[in-house]
Amino acid sequence: MKRLVQTLKNIWSIEDLRKRILYTIGLVLIYRIGSYIALPGVDPTKLSDLQTQGSEGLMGLLNMFSGGAFSNASIFALGIMPYITASIIIQLLVMVIPYFQKMQREGESGRRKMNQITRWLTVIVTVAQAPAYIQNMKFQLRESPTAIYPFDGSEPTVFFWVTSIIILVCGTLFVMWLGERITEKGVGNGISLLIMVGIIARLPFALFAEFGSRLTGNGGLVMFVLELVILLAVILLVILLVQGTRRIPVQYAKRIVGNKQYGGVRQFIPIKVNAAGVMPIIFAQAIMFLPITIMGFSNEGVSSFWSAFADYNGFWYNLVFAVLVILFTFFYTAIAINPNQMADDMKKNGGFIPGVKPGKKTAEYLEGILSKITLPGSIFLAIVAILPAIIRLFGVNTQFAQFYGGTSLLILVGVILDTLQQIESHLLMRHYDGLTKTGRIKGRTSMSVQA
Repeated sequence: MKRLVQTLKNIWSIEDLRKRILYTIGLVLIYRIGSYIALPGVDPTKLSDLQTQGSEGLMGLLNMFSGGAFSNASIFALGIMPYITASIIIQLLVMVIPYFQKMQREGESGRRKMNQITRWLTVIVTVAQAPAYIQNMKFQLRESPTAIYPFDGSEPTVFFWVTSIIILVCGTLFVMWLGERITEKGVGNGISLLIMVGIIARLPFALFAEFGSRLTGNGGLVMFVLELVILLAVILLVILLVQGTRRIPVQYAKRIVGNKQYGGVRQFIPIKVNAAGVMPIIFAQAIMFLPITIMGFSNEGVSSFWSAFADYNGFWYNLVFAVLVILFTFFYTAIAINPNQMADDMKKNGGFIPGVKPGKKTAEYLEGILSKITLPGSIFLAIVAILPAIIRLFGVNTQFAQFYGGTSLLILVGVILDTLQQIESHLLMRHYDGLTKTGRIKGRTSMSVQA
């Protein structure tokens, strides 16, 4: 406890770090306040049906990502998911279109161009999703038509549609801007941090809902305590997944430059078991939200095909979700780690893996190692992704089950570790003790969505 208090004092004594933390907290508060500001023309006291929809199923997951803004008919109702969807599309285009591949190789200037394209694509995606959200809201509030003020007969006016779409688009762009500012001037990756804040905001509601259901239903307090113990065990397993690495020994030849000798020692290259982090689940989840968008335009007469993939507890939804997670894990690992580049860097620096020839053989060896550890890592990631659906089979409340795995738990663990790693870096740079005795926290920089 004494060490923790001293560490907090050290954090506060570093002016730059203190300003960054306060700046981050300020922007997060703005985001949370905005999630309670309803769209103009919507009566926030008559949204019970929409809030019921936002407490279960796939809509509940979307509501959790937006920190409750979805069920509040907020100006931030669509949250940051359109930006995530746009980022997915751009990263897929990088793999297949030479123009985007060229931009990626241009360094900082290319990254700026791709970010600008991503922003414009975010506008397009939001414009497509906003009418679906309004249509879904109108359908959910059909029993209380007075929830939407500007009615012309039984339908919202054209003015309401146009202004609501514009506000939803601007709301998403503002959330994206908040994330970028946090990344630039705050602590942690802004986009990931805002998603995490939205998830944490729903935790108390889920916890009390599960506690109430156990007291009034089967199991009682003992079952509730057992669920908490299982949750802690799952969190520990996820931390092991996030931080697990395999170290590859690299021998460096002796080199003499001037009066100094370099090399002649064995070092290790750490390759993470899950180099892709949480991004495969975020990508897969964004794709699985497509049925909601399609169904939002037509709440009646929806085909059984789309209904099956919109069932958060259904077999087909979870099967496709797990397969997408595995595929995206390999895809994102290929982006994050380039065996050929690693082999070239080792060769240029006079390094080699004992028993493996430098150059092409080294690249093949690294690729083989990467494939062997990525396969079990991707399968475990897929199991974590569908774990909430498995937990719900044992009678766990839908809201609380979402915290047993899936995107929510991995985001919480990954973002917290990333943020703590940045804070620790500031402490160590100024010769203070880190947050741990070893002074090392393994973060998940690969899981962050780049703004």
